[in-house]
Amino acid sequence: MAKGASLSGFPEWLPSERAVEQRVIDTVRKVFELNGFLGIETRAVEQGSSLLKKGETSKEIYLLSRLQEVGSESDTPVEDRLGLHFDLTVPLSRYVVENSGALTFPFKRWQIQKVWRGERPQEGRFREFVQADIDVVGNGDLPEHYEVELPLVMVSVMEELRAFGMPKATVHANNRKLSEGFYRGLGLTDIEGVLREVDKLDKIGAEEVTKLLVQECGADQSQAEACLALADLTADDGSSLRLGFETLCERYNINHDTEAYTLASEGLATLAMIVDEAAKIRPGAVIADLKIARGLDYYTGSVYETFLDGAPALGSVCSGGRYDNLATQGKKRYPGVGLSIGLSRLVSYMLHSAGAKPSRVSPAAVLVAVWDEESRSVSNGIAAQLRKRGIAADVSPSAAKLGKQIRYADHLGIPYVWFPANSGDSPEDSKGEQVKNILTGEQQNADCLSWMPDTVYAQQSVQIEDKAQA
Repeated sequence: MAKGASLSGFPEWLPSERAVEQRVIDTVRKVFELNGFLGIETRAVEQGSSLLKKGETSKEIYLLSRLQEVGSESDTPVEDRLGLHFDLTVPLSRYVVENSGALTFPFKRWQIQKVWRGERPQEGRFREFVQADIDVVGNGDLPEHYEVELPLVMVSVMEELRAFGMPKATVHANNRKLSEGFYRGLGLTDIEGVLREVDKLDKIGAEEVTKLLVQECGADQSQAEACLALADLTADDGSSLRLGFETLCERYNINHDTEAYTLASEGLATLAMIVDEAAKIRPGAVIADLKIARGLDYYTGSVYETFLDGAPALGSVCSGGRYDNLATQGKKRYPGVGLSIGLSRLVSYMLHSAGAKPSRVSPAAVLVAVWDEESRSVSNGIAAQLRKRGIAADVSPSAAKLGKQIRYADHLGIPYVWFPANSGDSPEDSKGEQVKNILTGEQQNADCLSWMPDTVYAQQSVQIEDKAQA
């Protein structure tokens, strides 16, 4: 984040940092569209009643008010006030309902926008940040195969981002039906509470979660132990997952002839299918991890968290799940499944841990020099011709000495400097148009109607600092 930023949690990138962020956004969008997702943008504000659907996150909503309302906001219930959206899933559910007649279902959408969340700022966590989402929403029903497709799309995104210094990513999946059925089989009733506390395992550890399960969720010590035993179960194939689950059911006397076991078995079958089907395309990219709970009220089935190798402190960088009841219209339901990348967190990691930096700050490939202010129009004309041909060009801000103009280009990383035709003091000094690659020192005659830059130098890219050499 740029030095001197005065508001904690609201990042402002320097031009070089913004260039990296923009390249990341372009890369993510390209992968989304390669997989057939349609781009949309929703408004920044939603009704409080919609934002409250997410449960605990409602405490982090930024509510809006006008100056003339200050002091009297409490007169209006939170449900009736407007607030900044804190994710892109709740706005999507409203968008789908309002536009259902104009959409083709299943509706596959991508969305990259800023969101706002009033949580405590810390490394990689902001109050204003960019999320990148994909969701598939059905009309009435939604096939389970999308619960395999979406995490694999996100794995593809993460593979592309490895060029920006990202480590290998692995999606950890669970199914809330499996967890809920197991908890009910233990005799627990506050299922949402248990899910929320188990979701805190990586943050506060098993001992603190055990205390919360007992104090907040009504569990006894044995039930809390069983919840943590389920959370410890991981597998990279369906057979191992089923065996591990059945072993736990036997250990904790969960009867097979109950609705709770039937519910757990339904979730188990879906989770095993996801792991096995994903392995056919990307072996090891998606694993079953039963501590993944996603403490959000609207998830009803599969849930996902994505972690980077060697970066445990960063936490999950991509999460989501299946929701069957978030978008409804009378008796009609629009079930969906989606995942969201915290792009700002990833960009922060790339900049500060991976040493990502742009090959150049300016998008211009060419700086057109200016001999004197009287001939600036000539330089402007050359730049206009280059731009017409798709070559990004800038014009020198002043008719300073040529060395200073070249240094200006160098500071911005612009690889080429264009010299307009020059009628010197004598015929020997006169020269036609020339262009110089200031990185290699090569200079040649050029025509702005036909010259093309070398793509090696002309394309703006992101480079990774070699930490071993730094």
